[in-house]
Amino acid sequence: MQGNGFKVGAVIFFLLLTAWYLFPSVQGLYYNNRLSAMTAEEEDAFRSDNYSTLSRVNEKALNLGLDLQGGIHVTLEVGLSELLQELADARRDAAFDSILAAADAQALAEGGSLIDAFVNEFERRNPEASLSRYFRSDEITRRSSNSDVAAYLQMQAGDAVTRAIEIIRNRVDRFGVTEPSIQTQGNRRIIVELPGVDDPERVRRLLKGTARLEFRLMADPTELNTSIQRMISYFEADVTAAADSADLAETDDTDATEAESDTTGAESDTTGAESDTTFDVSQLLTDDAMPDAGNPLLDVIRPAGQGSVVFGEVAVQDTAAFNELMRDPVAQQMLPRDIELLYHASPSNPGGGMEYYAVLAVNVNEELSGEVITDARADFDQTTNLPLVSMKMNSEGSRIWSRLTGANVNKNVAIVLDGVVYSYPTVISRITGGNSQITGLGSQAEADDIVTVLKSGALPAPVEIVEERTVGPSLGRVARQSGFTSIMVGLMVVAMFMIFYYRGGGFVADLALLINIIFILGILAGFNATLTLPGIAGIVLTIGMAVDANVLIFERIREEQKTGKTLKASVDGGYAKALSAIIDANVTTFFVGVILYSFGIGPIQGFAVTLMAGILASLFSAIVFTRIIFDYMVVGRRLAVSFG
Repeated sequence: MQGNGFKVGAVIFFLLLTAWYLFPSVQGLYYNNRLSAMTAEEEDAFRSDNYSTLSRVNEKALNLGLDLQGGIHVTLEVGLSELLQELADARRDAAFDSILAAADAQALAEGGSLIDAFVNEFERRNPEASLSRYFRSDEITRRSSNSDVAAYLQMQAGDAVTRAIEIIRNRVDRFGVTEPSIQTQGNRRIIVELPGVDDPERVRRLLKGTARLEFRLMADPTELNTSIQRMISYFEADVTAAADSADLAETDDTDATEAESDTTGAESDTTGAESDTTFDVSQLLTDDAMPDAGNPLLDVIRPAGQGSVVFGEVAVQDTAAFNELMRDPVAQQMLPRDIELLYHASPSNPGGGMEYYAVLAVNVNEELSGEVITDARADFDQTTNLPLVSMKMNSEGSRIWSRLTGANVNKNVAIVLDGVVYSYPTVISRITGGNSQITGLGSQAEADDIVTVLKSGALPAPVEIVEERTVGPSLGRVARQSGFTSIMVGLMVVAMFMIFYYRGGGFVADLALLINIIFILGILAGFNATLTLPGIAGIVLTIGMAVDANVLIFERIREEQKTGKTLKASVDGGYAKALSAIIDANVTTFFVGVILYSFGIGPIQGFAVTLMAGILASLFSAIVFTRIIFDYMVVGRRLAVSFG
């Protein structure tokens, strides 16, 4: 053992370091076993009492990938067609929209580039026309060629996808997911894997939110009340006219004169019906006061009273029917000018019954955008203790906000995020300093998500979820069991072969193999890497590669023994002559792992991580650890050892 002091110290140091990094993982297994044996009430109490400990253990424990612990897999598609529409802006026309629609369909069908398809379709339809008629920028002028415009659009599309990935990564990191996987697929798709997440709806809102924050004025209550009355009368008249048409269809053709008289009477009744439905909508605030006239609008909405900017309240299950009614062009024209109807973000359930969404009349023009927001944080209302979001504006935003609130005292200002109204406070007085709040939130998690979206920035183009898969914990448990079984079977087969073929030397190699696996797990835990199913495959492969170094050493030792050298000299010669071959083989394989990790995605990276960790661990265990054991057994002559 003389001269091995440094090696022994290195082995002890790395074993202790590995134990330090793996201890939280062992704790995690212990706590999970305890929790699985508890009832739901006992589990809640235990988690509450040991919250800090469980949080620390989960943070430091070895991370498991989506395939081993379950989670959510989402495929997003960046809306490049919407990006092109935004770049063209006011220069768009019917021909542009037709070309873009055809190019989008072709790109989706063939899986090619939308920009290339758009340029090709444009040149096919208009060989002599120039794309610069639709696009202008610092780089694009009227004299720019189509190839210049195409290069500009490709750059904008690439930047949009890259920026979308950065923003999504920031949002996911703020969401608190451990080791998410975010990768591109093709020209405009993004793959997001979130292990350990079991709330798909919240993830969906977080990923798709464009972070378009707007401050808008709202409709004049008097004008809105008049519009509601007109709409009620319009839909009532429509129902009455339809009923009269049905009555006329049943009238005998021989009584044409009588039918004409009946029709006149029906028209008179219709006029009377219109007059009857022009009432004060404040009478409709309760279900009891709502007339049972078969009016389609009143069937799906509870109108608000006079003096309100609320159009009405719609039950959750009636939103689709209400949206269909509001698509009626005549009904749209009855709204006050430049006013659109938006839903409130959170439904209300008065008395704990049916949930209703408030429908708000909001001006289509924004007065102030979210670009002026410099900071946002989740907070609580000191009066009601309800969650809210506090925002701070820059100097320009503060100036506009001060002017806006000063000119609209006693009026409502809607705070709209991604087309949904979160709050519409009444301005009491001019607000200076650029401070504002978003109230009316349903939970603290909702406040946290809004802060995450605002701080991460706005997506350069809208994204749509085109595929979503949820991997349940049970599937992850099966994958873990299968992976563990494969490791144990591989380990046992290799161990038995080494003992059978190399006798005592094989036993030492098997001991080094166990140390090697412990080192691999310690490296993964120390670098906060994620263990995936392909990663387990990498460990199984490493088991075979780890004994490869020992096979080279043992064969060299056999060759030295055949020359008549002593066992000690044979061991020294075997390690010396096998060292270069071992290093060459492992270094080249390590470089392959680096390449796989650099250019691979998801599962390939998981395989590469464990492969590289296994190579480093196997080199150390084969060259250093086994040499210490052989020196102890051979040089010290404490135990006999053979190599087959």
